[in-house]
Order: sequence, then structure tokens, then C-alpha cells
Amino acid sequence: MDATLLLAVSAVVLGLAVLVWGADRFVLGASATARIFGLSPLIIGLVIVGFGTSAPEMLVAGLAALEGAPALGIGNALGSNIANIALVLGLTALLWPLRSGSSLLRQELPLLFAATALAGLLMLDGTLGRIEGVLLLLALVATTGILVHQVRRQRDPEDPMAREIVRHGPPQLRCSLGLFWLIAGLMVLLAGSYAVVWGAASIAATLGVSELVIGLTIIAVGTSLPELATGIASALRREPDLLLGNIIGSNLFNTLAVLGLPAVIHPLALDGEVLTRDLPVMALLTIALIAMLAHRPGDAGGINRAEGAILLLAFGGYLALLFTTL
Repeated sequence: MDATLLLAVSAVVLGLAVLVWGADRFVLGASATARIFGLSPLIIGLVIVGFGTSAPEMLVAGLAALEGAPALGIGNALGSNIANIALVLGLTALLWPLRSGSSLLRQELPLLFAATALAGLLMLDGTLGRIEGVLLLLALVATTGILVHQVRRQRDPEDPMAREIVRHGPPQLRCSLGLFWLIAGLMVLLAGSYAVVWGAASIAATLGVSELVIGLTIIAVGTSLPELATGIASALRREPDLLLGNIIGSNLFNTLAVLGLPAVIHPLALDGEVLTRDLPVMALLTIALIAMLAHRPGDAGGINRAEGAILLLAFGGYLALLFTTL
């Protein structure tokens, strides 16, 4: 292997590992800090943790835009959403069918649909400029407010997702330690993001592959590894609502923040494949997820093994499509 390519691959692998660890520390510190301000464990688990799990994608997208490679961030956002649904949920459902009885989770589904529709409409003209980026970030603020409002109105102490979020929330830390991990986690995330962006851009240049494709594949799958680990753990614990809530929250933040941030920093013209291939695949998978989780007559919503297999096949087909259109 060429020395430059080997160094670039090493930077991506090491950067992704640092991002995973840094995101965990950042979430721990942010959760502890949120407790200082009196936020409930449910709000922390639903909003703070959801935001924190998308922190790697956000920083990679922002730094890529600053480095003049915004397509890398766009690919990361779309690819992460595709991987979260088709790979993470598909593989997890094969291990154990994901049945959800949470009313709180279903209140998030219209928000995910609205965010996907908004992003699609803003991208239809083939550009993503500063105005569109600002609109996406404003939608993120509005969505966060709606989530907090929904949690505060939650009156069912036996809601499955609410129970699982509170039970497996980050541990409590004293104020000084929480602030330390918040700052340290952010610094580690920045360092990991720089390594990933530099390595990804170098791989793209060396192999003659577009930065968009690298973002859609290597970076997207790499930044979805925490969700995959959470998914397998949740399946083994028979706690599907926690996983489904994490995926829906992560995709919400990816759609609004990870697409919006690079557009504000560096407006760009979208590659034609984004509109004809990647955006439609993400939208179709999102609609399929919403349909699977909707209540069915005499049954709770969920993803069974057959549907999990279909999702995995869809992910494999998408990867094949990517590499046949290089």
C-alpha cells in the first residue's frame, strides 16, 4: 500500500476511534452539567444524549466545510442516516425483533418525517446555501423545543422508552468532574474530527474517489458504530425502545444539524447523485421506518426479522449502487 494512503487510512481509523470515545465522554459531561441546571433524566436521555451521539457527525461536517470539503459532511449526514436505519436496525432486528409500545417514541416520528421533508425540499434546487443552512438549524431549535415539551407532558410512568432511558442514563457526577469531561470530550472530538477529515480527503485524492462517496461510506459507517454497539446491547437486554429512540433522535439531529452546519459555513452545489441516489434512498428508508413503527391492528409497531433482513439487503444494494456509479 502506498505510504500516503496507509497514513490516511490510519488517520481515519484512529480518528474514528477517538471520536467514539470522545463522544461518550462529551455525553457524560453534558449530562452531568444538565443535571446541575435541574433537567430531568428523561430530557437528558432524550435530548442531551441524542445531541451528543450526533456530535461526531456535526464536528466532522463543520470541519470538512472549513477545510473546503463540504461534500464530505453532506455525505456523512445522509450516509449516517442510511446506515442507522438499514445497517444498525436491520442487523439488530435479525438478532431480536424490535417491538415498540412507546407512545413517546411515536410522538417523535412526525418530527423525523417533517425534518426529512424539509431537508429534501431545500436540496431540490441542487444547492445548499447559507439561508437553507440557517433554516435547518432553526428547525433544529424548534424540534428540540418540541421534544422537551413532549417529555414534560409525558404522564405515563410506565412508558417503555421512558423507563429504559432513565434506567440506562449516564451516571451522576459531581459538578467539577462533569465540566471536565464536557470540555475534555469536546477537545477530543475536535482532534478526532481533524484526523478523520484529513484522512478522508487524502483517501479521496489518492484513489480518485469523490469526497461525497467517502463520506457516504467509510465515515458514515464509522460514526454509526456507537449506534450499532448500542443496538446490539439493547437487543441482548430486550430493550428495543431505547435503541429506536436513539436512532430516531440521531437521525433528527443528523438531518437538521449535520446538513445545516456545513451549508452555513461553506455553501455548495450538490452533486447530481445526491438528488438522484442518496437523498431518495434516505427518504425511502425513513418512510419505511415510520411505517414499520406505526401501530398495526392488534399489534404494536416494530421491526421483525424479515423486515430486518430486508433493511440489510437494502443497505447492501445501496453500497453496490454506490460502487457501480463511481
